[in-house]
Amino acid sequence: MAKAGDDRRPKYHRIADTLREAIRSGEYGPGDRLPGENDLMAAHGVARMTARQALGVLRDEGVAEARKGAGVFVREFRPLRRRGIQRLAQQQWGNGRSVWSADIEGRSLEVDQVTVSEEGAPDGIAAVLELTGEETVCVRRRRFVLDGKPVLLATSYLPGSLVAGSAITREDTGEGGTYARLAELGHQPVHFREEVRSRMPSSDEATRLSMAAGTPVILICRTAFTDEGRPVEINEMTLDAASYILEYDFDA
Repeated sequence: MAKAGDDRRPKYHRIADTLREAIRSGEYGPGDRLPGENDLMAAHGVARMTARQALGVLRDEGVAEARKGAGVFVREFRPLRRRGIQRLAQQQWGNGRSVWSADIEGRSLEVDQVTVSEEGAPDGIAAVLELTGEETVCVRRRRFVLDGKPVLLATSYLPGSLVAGSAITREDTGEGGTYARLAELGHQPVHFREEVRSRMPSSDEATRLSMAAGTPVILICRTAFTDEGRPVEINEMTLDAASYILEYDFDA
């Protein structure tokens, strides 16, 4: 990484670094207006385009947001700390709590879009769930909204024959969610595997997650297994990268 004093770095990057550090130090707090283009031009002796590019860097990173006719402001949204291990502990869903309760710390979370359907299994899903060509899957699609901001799209796939007639096939699965219902069916998840990737969002994802331009998404694919090693759920999650901190806390 180039150093701040490296003259080869574009000047707009150095200005963005200065503004970012001012935000981190608390000089500018959530909701505060950042210096405008005219202010940056005067303070740094640069052209308007350079000042505009510097502010654009912070917008693309999700650190700041533009408000039409008002300027560029520090984002007020506080990132969600996703505790990747604690949230899946049986003491969470086994006691009727959502896996989300380990993350949200009293903040307002809602699932504002839910659809449940029975579908043919995509090839990759069928292979992981060890399904035959004729078996269907129960597909649960949800959008999660935190403090009024969409942060996550999730699609779960479960063997149709395993969950048929259970609350898993309804929009509201009840206390403890899907994992508690699987346990009641005799298929309690005891082991999880998560794969994490990142890419730029599709236009549909960017719209549904109300994402700032240039912000990537984090993709997490989680597979849940029973004690016998049977895979019982695949959950494909798309996260707004600017809305999350992924935390993994474990013993050596």
